[in-house]
Amino acid sequence: MPHRKSIKKESRGSADYFVHETSIVDEGARIGAGTKIWHFCHVMPNAQIGRNCILGQNVFVAEGVVIGSNVKIQNNVSIYTGTVIEDDVFLGPSCVLTNVTNPRSQIVRHNLYERTLIRRGATIGANATIVCGIELGLYCFIAAGVVVVKDVPDYALMTGVPARQNGWMSRHGIRLGEPNADGVMICSESGYRYKEVEPGILKCLDLDEEMPLPADKAKGLISYGDIRKKAGK
Repeated sequence: MPHRKSIKKESRGSADYFVHETSIVDEGARIGAGTKIWHFCHVMPNAQIGRNCILGQNVFVAEGVVIGSNVKIQNNVSIYTGTVIEDDVFLGPSCVLTNVTNPRSQIVRHNLYERTLIRRGATIGANATIVCGIELGLYCFIAAGVVVVKDVPDYALMTGVPARQNGWMSRHGIRLGEPNADGVMICSESGYRYKEVEPGILKCLDLDEEMPLPADKAKGLISYGDIRKKAGK
């Protein structure tokens, strides 16, 4: 294969995105403005990637995959047909997504790929495995190395193998403590209030889940370790 120079291409609307010289973007893929595709990636035809995404080294995006805007995909992640990723999702290094629950080499199931939906703001930790055909809720947090086999609620913290809910995480990625007398939990970084409005359904009381973070809340100022120390954990 001939060695290609670093290139900038145009997406619809004449907006630029960046593709490293070692990566391949097939004809028919749609890439949003400001997206950066780094070393040794492959984006197949009819894949859709939104604005201001980052694809780290050795990322594969299969045909028909839909990725929203401001999605961060770390090194060595393959995203297969049937996957839909909404805005603001973080995929950690070497996490695994599948699209057939019962694969067999002898059985062709190309028309039976299962849909996996990763909702806005979700985090999938390094080396986690997401078994296909499920939905990961808004701002859920999948810890490193876990295996997720069923739907995950909004804001749920999932740990273990198989993954089980082990508390709630705020939109800022901070584990929420015990609720007060009013049933309210407060994020120690942002100050936003959260409440379980129904059993198993958590809502932020201060900002609609579909609204972007205000500028003063969108930059981390304290490490997670320092937050834990402050909380006495």
